Amino acid sequence: MSTDIGELAAQVGQKLQQKGLLLATAESCTGGWVSQAITEIAGSSSWFDCGFVTYSIASKTEMLDVSPAQIAQFGSVSEEVALSMARGALANSNAHIALSTTGIAGPTGAVPGKPVGTVCFAWVHGDVAVSERLVFGGDRHAVREQTVAHALRGLLKMLD
Repeated sequence: MSTDIGELAAQVGQKLQQKGLLLATAESCTGGWVSQAITEIAGSSSWFDCGFVTYSIASKTEMLDVSPAQIAQFGSVSEEVALSMARGALANSNAHIALSTTGIAGPTGAVPGKPVGTVCFAWVHGDVAVSERLVFGGDRHAVREQTVAHALRGLLKMLD
């Protein structure tokens, strides 16, 4: 785990603990890396509820209640689906706040308008929902690592 990611995860834990909030994650392209970074932090069980790794479309619909029609309309790599994933993580957990990641880490998988490195994020806490789409450079590992760091930074921003 990169030092940056470890530091970000520790900061997330401190903020969540201070606010008495539980986190859930819904990850696709990161394959559980965000949850792994969080659970590297001793004591994370007091502020981390659970993580969903929903790599397939079927798992997104079955575990997170993402609408198949929404996936058909926008694609699984979209801000709309990222928001539904985060909302589904909240609905299917005891968490108060959730983040999600869905993207194309590469080296294949690009589609028109969505090159390799395209990642969509969402952070949801109560009535506040934020989504974002970015395109990262580098190989598969680099895209995923940048995604994990950005997901944690976005969570910190929401907690401020």
